[in-house]
Amino acid sequence: MNVASQRAGWSRLPLRAAAFVVLTCATILGVSGWREWAARDQVLRGAETEMANVARSLTQHAEDSLDLLDYGVVGVVSRLEIDGTDPATIAKLRSLLDARKTAMDRVHSLAAIDDQGNSLTSPGTIGSTFSDDAFFRYHQLSPKREAHVGHPVKSLLDGEWVVTLSRRFNKPDGSFGGVVLAAISSKYLSHFYEQFEIGRNSSVALMHGDGLIIARNPSNEKFVGRSVGDTPLFRDASLQRPNGAYHFKSPLDGAERVSFFKRSGRYPLVLLATVDKDELLAPWRAAAISRMLYVLALVMLIAVIGAVLVRQLQRGQRMAAALVEKEAHFRLLAEGSSDMVTRIGLDERLRYVSPSSSRVVGWRANQLIGTPALAGIHADDRPQVQAIVDAMKRGDTEEARVTYRNTHRTNTEVWLESTMRVTRKDNGKVDGVVAISRDITEQKKLETRLETLAIEDSLTGLANRRRFDERLNEEWARAYRDRSSLALLMIDVDHFKSYNDEYGHPAGDACLRVVAQVIAAEMKRPGDLAARYGGEEFAMLLPNTDAAGCRRIGERIRRAIREAGLVHGTNHASGYVTASLGGATCRPALERTAGIGTLVEAADQALYAAKEAGRDRLMMSVEVARLLPKAVGE
Repeated sequence: MNVASQRAGWSRLPLRAAAFVVLTCATILGVSGWREWAARDQVLRGAETEMANVARSLTQHAEDSLDLLDYGVVGVVSRLEIDGTDPATIAKLRSLLDARKTAMDRVHSLAAIDDQGNSLTSPGTIGSTFSDDAFFRYHQLSPKREAHVGHPVKSLLDGEWVVTLSRRFNKPDGSFGGVVLAAISSKYLSHFYEQFEIGRNSSVALMHGDGLIIARNPSNEKFVGRSVGDTPLFRDASLQRPNGAYHFKSPLDGAERVSFFKRSGRYPLVLLATVDKDELLAPWRAAAISRMLYVLALVMLIAVIGAVLVRQLQRGQRMAAALVEKEAHFRLLAEGSSDMVTRIGLDERLRYVSPSSSRVVGWRANQLIGTPALAGIHADDRPQVQAIVDAMKRGDTEEARVTYRNTHRTNTEVWLESTMRVTRKDNGKVDGVVAISRDITEQKKLETRLETLAIEDSLTGLANRRRFDERLNEEWARAYRDRSSLALLMIDVDHFKSYNDEYGHPAGDACLRVVAQVIAAEMKRPGDLAARYGGEEFAMLLPNTDAAGCRRIGERIRRAIREAGLVHGTNHASGYVTASLGGATCRPALERTAGIGTLVEAADQALYAAKEAGRDRLMMSVEVARLLPKAVGE
């Protein structure tokens, strides 16, 4: 029966060889296709990276331009509020505005407007009256003093499209005194974008936060003032993030685009840098066609060689009978292998062990033969291996692969990966298992290290944002099940940007490490988690902690940071590095309308309130909630 089965196997050998040739050809074609597609993706990713750099640079330019306008506006507001609006002051101010406009080429116009909408400095600079303009109504109705960036409008002076930046100024009694208005030309921005050569059919567009186009290159005059607010970039919730790649079909010219958008963090601006997808992929497409032709030629050559090989196999089947010495062949391979080869009998004892056992587990082959095969396996892993061996002895499984810990002769622990296969007698019954085992201890160490890097912030050694988000979800679910409370502290280093500017980034990194050490020292319980939330902001998750406990921990952290004694000359309030903290607590089981985002938002608002109250303090969300009604009443 054994000889007959061998001959049947030999007769199927040419068919298997033919199948191998076909599989090889299909694999080559598949791998080549996959590589070409990967190359295409790489081209697209490269374009996304290039567009990201352009978008960030031009967003910074737009912010700097508006900052420049704002510096001038702030100065005029200060002078009007101090000196008033008498004719002598206005005359001096007019000269100052003309000088600033001449000195800064990007400034289209500057004007001061009284509380009735009439220009104080030079009527007709931007328009004749402003009482009905959106920016004027905004400042007239709102007591806020920050800069307001308006929609693009046409200047009544020269018909150019401009973007306005304005600030309110008050009369001595605190009432609305008027508006100081500055404008930057859309044409200036468009000409600036011409310096960036990103493709023949590429474009750069600066848009207002609601989708109105402020400036575009090319065809600025054609598209400025048009709205793209109904596109996914402004409507799709998944795209309402600070920046990201964006593939779309342009509603302006109908071209498929690969782009990157960047939303300004200080102004209602969105910068979109795009490149034409067909133009981008044209070189890749030509190269891919050329390469695939070579691959097809190679596949055809392999197919011809394979056909010849199959014919040779058919002629040489009788010679295969001379290679039947399975046991000798097995020993030759086993003893020449760097992996440990073992044969396990039905009694689960080792019948054969290759010489490489001394390298893998530290024991010589003659010391292991006859011993229980599973004796050295770690107690936690043994049930898994035992179950596999039992299934193979029953004939339920032909082969298996398993990873487990095993004791080395030096009493250390090694990780082994074993590939096991059933062996059978001539009658087909199972008579044991052959296992090929290799040492993968170093691989396991590397995997452990990679897992640690995936959840740890490399600068501070605290958990990173990803680990924090995972634990927040876990602790929220646990607090809901246990009907317990969950507390969160948000910690932000005061005036950290000025610290970096004053002492340099290496000192800033050292400062963050000191703050991280202070925060980590407060992790008293296994469930507590301190994480670097982003930049100079940290977060501390405190399971099963109420508001009083959260406050105690937060105050200890605040005092410890201050008492660390890190000199901070630009922190005029104390002269040392300090931190502002916001705390919030929640009982998920009792507050059904609350969610994870609610807890984070509450702590963040408390942090913002601590900053507004003067920094170097802790504010709890409940205190912020009590202050809000009072603020409204005032």
